Amino acid sequence: MSEKRQLHLGAFMRPVSIHTGAWRYPGAWSDANFNWPRLKYLAQKLEQGRFDAFFMADHLAVLNMPVEALRRSATVTSFDPSTLLPALAAVTEHIGLIATGSTTFDAPFHVARRFAALDHLSGGRAGWNIVTTSNPDAALNFGLDDHMEHDERYRRAREFYDVVTGLWDSWADDAFVRDVEAGVFVDPARMHVLGHKGKYFSVRGPLNVARPVQGWPVIVQAGSSEAGRQLAAETAEAVFASMSNLEDGRKLYADIKGRMPKVGRDPEHLKMLPACFVVVGDTDAEARAKRELLDSMVNYESSIASLSIALGVDASKFDPDGPLPEIPPTNASHTSRARAISEAARDNLTVRQLALRLGGYSGLAMVGTPATIADTMEEWIETRGSDGFNIMFPFLPAGLDDFVDKVVPELQRRGLFRREYEGTTLREHLGLPRPANRFFS
Repeated sequence: MSEKRQLHLGAFMRPVSIHTGAWRYPGAWSDANFNWPRLKYLAQKLEQGRFDAFFMADHLAVLNMPVEALRRSATVTSFDPSTLLPALAAVTEHIGLIATGSTTFDAPFHVARRFAALDHLSGGRAGWNIVTTSNPDAALNFGLDDHMEHDERYRRAREFYDVVTGLWDSWADDAFVRDVEAGVFVDPARMHVLGHKGKYFSVRGPLNVARPVQGWPVIVQAGSSEAGRQLAAETAEAVFASMSNLEDGRKLYADIKGRMPKVGRDPEHLKMLPACFVVVGDTDAEARAKRELLDSMVNYESSIASLSIALGVDASKFDPDGPLPEIPPTNASHTSRARAISEAARDNLTVRQLALRLGGYSGLAMVGTPATIADTMEEWIETRGSDGFNIMFPFLPAGLDDFVDKVVPELQRRGLFRREYEGTTLREHLGLPRPANRFFS
């Protein structure tokens, strides 16, 4: 009998809950997105549950919604990842620390330096989530009047990745000899000057940080458009994609991993970890009641803003009780737009119904007992729908505590999840190889 596959678990922690009603749930920490003691507790609790990683999305704009929705949003303020994650590194020992770094509104040298430093500070636990930034309002904060075209953002991202990883390879692992007697600190022969000149970037290098502990921080990617899938196949080591059901999960899993041999990569060197919203109850009925109560706390103003973001157009102008009108392509996320349009057509939803669904959470959800949730997770990994999940909690702290205290032990009992960390780096947690330095043997 073959050994059971082991699943991997990340935790989506910015925002601390994707559900717009989460901050209103009874007993919820309404300020958890911007409260250091609470975030420290959550990270340490996740580490107690032997999670692979704490995942922090980042946002580069506030006014991406109407003011009426903005005044109801708990996610308008958050720590910068380069501030929060080093702080969390100091109060944890094993859990990986992954954050977004935009390839559209940042510079490769900045990203390479920040994540190399985080990898050293954490002892090899850093991960970089490559995003092209789909929110057009972000452009206004960086001196631009309009957003870069969708596929152009991905072409820029591909070169950005080449520059960042080249900078991480600036120094051989043995470059810093620190020979006190000879007075030699570094061997210049073990330093590489990148000298990159491309369509989007000109970067001399070398990086002024030693090669990261992991060689490179783990590369993460989330897009599932055609351009996003190809970027993932070429660059990613973990994919936090969104899908609603196992059939879609298996298709995306096979598609992205099927592209990897064509670009010279081993499909086992990428972990598919779809976003998964989990509500735990002692009975299935109790879990459903929690979800229903949570969904009842969504305001229409918040939900129509969520729909607007997903579609890339102002949905507040639509007839709320009519069908979703035809939506033209925009420069916003192609994946979110396609998913919302498909869901409206599949379930014959009005604009209001679709908005309220998106204002809560409309993607993959597991609502039930620890046993039923474990059953579903086991089916996903055994049938190659995923290699694990990026968990989204319904409210904090109880939703996270329930998962760690009840679901994790059930997964461990079945032999599906680790009881102890077996390594110290994020690459070791995920079973990923340390990349060779392209410039030095």
